[in-house]
Amino acid sequence: MSEMTDQTGNRLAKERASEKRSGALVVDDLRVLPSLDGPERRAAIVSALRAETGIDEAMIETLVRRFYAAVQADPFLGPVFAARIADWEPHLQRMMAFWSSVALMSGRYHGQPMQKHLPLPIHADHFDRWLAIFKETALEVCPPKAAAHFLERAQRIAESLELGIAGQNGVMLAKDQRYRPAAMD
Repeated sequence: MSEMTDQTGNRLAKERASEKRSGALVVDDLRVLPSLDGPERRAAIVSALRAETGIDEAMIETLVRRFYAAVQADPFLGPVFAARIADWEPHLQRMMAFWSSVALMSGRYHGQPMQKHLPLPIHADHFDRWLAIFKETALEVCPPKAAAHFLERAQRIAESLELGIAGQNGVMLAKDQRYRPAAMD
């Protein structure tokens, strides 16, 4: 092994160790991925994520169905969804594909979640409640490693959507600032 390869390998090992300590998921053998093309590469990633977290499509379906049942029953979030979703099954199928893509990198979801959320009358309090229900559901449904994987991604999704909605409404959020419309102040 050349010195350059050794240094790169050592750096990669340090980065992976750091990612594992932080709870981030690391595909076990990254050296295999560059040699794979398209569908084979995706299949290897999905397989590694499944092995690392225990997440599979059945777990995603259970999580999505229980989460949205709780959302529908929630007095704060339920009306927001009820005003827009009459037939829940197509929405649940989309959300299962979405979470499969997010959690397993399966590529099943083909949509634009930001565009769907921009016109909604939602703000920081909605995202906080969404995350609280999601966390409660993930901790009930999933083993700890899988729940942590879902929750880390849910947090990033909520932050991104909140930032996008704020921007759509002419508000540029500073770091750690939350979006609440002026009418709420």
